[in-house]
Amino acid sequence: MKKELLIASALVGSLGLAGVAEAASASWSGNVRAGVSGSDTDATGDATHGADQKSSLSFSVSETTDAGTVISTGFSVHDEGVDDAGNPSGLTLTFTDGSSLALIEAGNAATGRIASVPGASGEQGVTAVAASANAAPTAITWGSSSDNVGFTYTSAADALGVEGLTFGVSAAFGDDTDGTVSSTAETSYSAGVTYVTSAGDTTVTIGGGFINADDSNRLTINDKTDVVMMSMTAVTGDLTIGVGFGSGSGVDGDTTEVDSA
Repeated sequence: MKKELLIASALVGSLGLAGVAEAASASWSGNVRAGVSGSDTDATGDATHGADQKSSLSFSVSETTDAGTVISTGFSVHDEGVDDAGNPSGLTLTFTDGSSLALIEAGNAATGRIASVPGASGEQGVTAVAASANAAPTAITWGSSSDNVGFTYTSAADALGVEGLTFGVSAAFGDDTDGTVSSTAETSYSAGVTYVTSAGDTTVTIGGGFINADDSNRLTINDKTDVVMMSMTAVTGDLTIGVGFGSGSGVDGDTTEVDSA
């Protein structure tokens, strides 16, 4: 209880909130995975094995004003072995009608609105032995790119009076200095829509959207990202079938142009 009250005091003091309905609530979650991994391609002397340990720990804090708006944020202490201690998660306002406004670390509405197509389970990858020189993206969301100074508005469920419809719009505005070494997103815009319906025992989800982002690198020809994406899933009991399609062009981390369909 003492820890929760300290966090609440810090939140009220830093945001300068007035008319607070109740003290802030805090929660935390995490996991630890421990095991042994190994590989052996039958080549002489290439058998290896070793410990494989990963962990994550994150905290979240939320506050409700007298008007009913929920203000929430959080941070991660550790994330699956990646050194990102103290990484904050931006700020989100959730309104009484169910809509929300994400501020900071926002700007990609389309990626949140597409249907999630099932992928292979487990942690899979391709080693350098079978590496490819082709810079093809690995998912229809590959074009997600925006500056952290932005927002994403997500409508409430059954938006515009249409049952099962949800939409989102976003924008981000950077002031990155043009350079010749790397490519980063400067100004970006995105929109997406999701429609969920049922046909008998099957739930069908259709989603799509677009992302367009300017490029801060003056040597590149294309925008940082100009991608349209769409997907659909059908769920019946434990069976999920999905299909996704994305088409567009963009620039990777430096000045390499990438086209995808």
